[in-house]
This record gives sequence, C-alpha cells and structure tokens, in this order.
Amino acid sequence: MPVKNRLLRRCIQAVLALLISFFSLAAVTFAWYIYQTDARTSDIHMAVGTGSMLQISNQYDGEYSYSALLDSFQGRLNPVSTDRILGGFQKVKGFTNGSENQPRLLANLFGESESNDYYKTSLFLRLNAGKQEVYLYNIGYEDSDAKNPISTAIRIGFVIHEAGRDKPEVGEHIFAINQADNPQAEYNTATGMEGYVLDSSKTDGTTIPMEHLLTAENFCEYDKITGEITLKPDSKPLFLLEGGDGRNFGEPVQVDVYIWLEGCDKDCTNNLCGTMLKNISLSFAGLETE
Repeated sequence: MPVKNRLLRRCIQAVLALLISFFSLAAVTFAWYIYQTDARTSDIHMAVGTGSMLQISNQYDGEYSYSALLDSFQGRLNPVSTDRILGGFQKVKGFTNGSENQPRLLANLFGESESNDYYKTSLFLRLNAGKQEVYLYNIGYEDSDAKNPISTAIRIGFVIHEAGRDKPEVGEHIFAINQADNPQAEYNTATGMEGYVLDSSKTDGTTIPMEHLLTAENFCEYDKITGEITLKPDSKPLFLLEGGDGRNFGEPVQVDVYIWLEGCDKDCTNNLCGTMLKNISLSFAGLETE
C-alpha cells in the first residue's frame, strides 16, 4: 500500500476515534435542570366519576364517596427518571463542564433519588357488586405559568396492589399528562431520540426507550350526564376491581400515585424553575365485565 494511502487511512481512523470519543462524552448529557426551584404541586385532587357503584377514599378504612381530596405536596419536584416505578427513581448527582459544541453542563454521575424529590400518595377504590375494569377518563391539571408549562415534563404513575389491606404490588402504569412542548424544549439525551429514560437497573446513566408510556389516547370516554362509558381503540384498563354481594362492598384496591418531573424529557429545562402545577385531578370510570 502506498505511503500516501496509509497516511490517509490513519487520518480517517484518528478522526473516527475522535468522533467516537465525542459521542461517548455526549452520551451522558440530559435535559436536567439543576438550579434552585420552587416547582410545587398543591391541591392534588383525586376524583372518580362513574355511573356505577365505584367509590374512592384516601384511606383503606376511611370514608368512601365519589371523590376524594388528598394531601398537598409541599416539597420540590426535582428532576428524576425511571423506566419502572418499582425499580426506583434516579437523579443526577454530579456534572462536568461541556466542551465546544456541547451543552454547558454534562450529567456524569447518577444515583438514587430521595423520597421528597417526587410526590407519592395512595388512594383506594371499591365496588359494591359485580366486576369492573377501571380506566382513567381524564387527568386535569393547571400550570402556574402558561408560558413555562411544567406539565409538559410531568409524569403520573400508578402502582396497583392486590385487593385488600397492605397487599403486594401487582402492576404499574405511567402517563404523560401533556403532549405539548415546552417552548424551550431541547432534547439532548444520549440517543438524541425522544422517549428514552434512565434504566432503573443501572446507575451509570444508561438510557432505554420508555416503551409503555401512556397518554390520553389510553383513556376511556365517559359521559357525565348519561353515565355511559365508551372505549377508544387504545383504551387501557388499569386493573380489574371485584365487588361484594350488593349489600357489602368488595375488598378495596390500593393504588399508589406518583407524580414526578421526568429528567430525561426534552421539556425538562431551566425555564421551568419556579413554576408549579396548581392542581391535578384524576378521574376514573369503571366498565362492567362478565
């Protein structure tokens, strides 16, 4: 091989090596914001609307009705990430300075989040008789600043337990509540692709696609006047609820509710600092099954 060709080949290899090195460094970049934030949720109102005997409470042995008000969240919603709630949340613990053509800061150290980084509460649903598949038919929310909508980066997750008191978890569902974009959205994750989150089984910043992220397309439709429930093509039941004998209610099902800022979301940027959700309302409906 001529000397000229060998030099050209080595030059190309060197350039490729530099590019690989660059993208390896960029691969730990996320859309996290890290400044002091007063992002808060308050007046978290969990409501149920249905024409059936589906009832809700904020305690297992509490007062059941067709709506319930849960405790307000008084902490900060700090950016965390997960592909699976039961696998735990992670957040950025450290950053390095980005070089030319990179974001100013690169996330490079990840670790377990603290419980006050996100909101968690529980509600309980019960049924008088029969069996019903329980769906969401609405997630209502109000941003404190319409120009900087924190709702665009919010996730709401539900962890479902077996029926009864203090029973084990049997499943979970995660919803994005607002499909619109934050005006300052800038997706700069490792893949450059939307929908990737931190792998809850690792702590090295590895991201994987969030394959089962749910949206309003997975709600059912509920007519508050007639009580009629209509399923959409992609309606997804959260769980099956079994009732009692008509005189006594069946065992309640505990649903743990999580609300967090998804740190890998392109909408999770610094303009959200100081914003909040004024309120969130969750509306459920039960569809009878045989």
